[in-house]
Amino acid sequence: MTDPHPGDHRLAEQVRIVGSGLLGASIGLGLSAKGVDVIVDDASPSTRSLAIAYGAGRAPAAGDAPGLIVVAVPPDVVAEVVAAELERFPEALVTDVASVKLFPLEQLRARGADLSRYLGSHPMAGRERGGAVSARADLFVGRPWILAGHDRISYRRAAAVEHMALDLGAVPIQLDAAEHDRSVALVSHAPQLVASLLASRLRDGSASALGLAGQGVRDTTRIAGSNPELWVQILGANAAEIAAVLKPLRDELDVVIAALDDPEAPASRRAIAEALVAGNDGVARIPGKHGQDKRYTSLVVKIDDRPGQLARLLTEIGEEGVNMEDLRLEHSPETKVGFAEISVLPEAAHPLAAALEQRGWTLMEAER
Repeated sequence: MTDPHPGDHRLAEQVRIVGSGLLGASIGLGLSAKGVDVIVDDASPSTRSLAIAYGAGRAPAAGDAPGLIVVAVPPDVVAEVVAAELERFPEALVTDVASVKLFPLEQLRARGADLSRYLGSHPMAGRERGGAVSARADLFVGRPWILAGHDRISYRRAAAVEHMALDLGAVPIQLDAAEHDRSVALVSHAPQLVASLLASRLRDGSASALGLAGQGVRDTTRIAGSNPELWVQILGANAAEIAAVLKPLRDELDVVIAALDDPEAPASRRAIAEALVAGNDGVARIPGKHGQDKRYTSLVVKIDDRPGQLARLLTEIGEEGVNMEDLRLEHSPETKVGFAEISVLPEAAHPLAAALEQRGWTLMEAER
């Protein structure tokens, strides 16, 4: 196969992707765009055909000899599929992209699989919607990609997985399988459950109450729209680590509930204040753009809900020489306006605000 982008990628291997949902198809799209020879396979022929139609790669053919195999299947069948691929292609390195790493590694050990050719990995990227129709070649750009090393594989033998992550624009991070599972329980799995439980309270809300929903409730419940079937598998595979995060949260919630039941009690206001301050401290520890621990200032700009207005705003921010660190959009359900919350470095906020007002934009107070 002729490489349309010679020298544009680190991977020298032919890549086989097993599973053509969101992650598998996105990996295929990104690598194919770089000129890597990508084979797409799936237990469902129609699902495979759809991913190929979107440009994720090509169908398997006689004579394929992949050097790297990416298993992108549901968590409950990861070990089975990895073991089958290791046996079918005895020269290939095999990775999987499931969000739990210790469980499949232990299953593979029990099966007696050749772990010298297996390295579990996990790209910390995704979307609320799944499937090849939602796949994006840039899904992994700037996102962490964990390489879950173990004692049966060498760094040199596992290099192709790191090369793949780099080719896709991700940031490789090395953690062992147990540390990975503890970490994602804290930053991904427990938040998924909390968001879902909070969103479930909205089921009984009146239409008038839900009509008041602003960016705060949207932010805290956004991930509650994720696939329940997939998450049941993920949560079950990492149950102990997730419970270790949720039990202290339950205890802290009990303290706050007790304080709210009797807000005039001597210690109640302090208990509530301490819970809020602890939240401030936690948020302050979340790294910003590119993993940097920087705080940004937000400007909220009112935008008319008509074509071209957001593009005009972003163009004019660029003309002022300001680098936008983040962007959030909110639409008012009652009026034809929207609000763009622009995050910039603190030193750029005041000059940009003045420049935008001079250009005719209306700035609002940021919602807290």
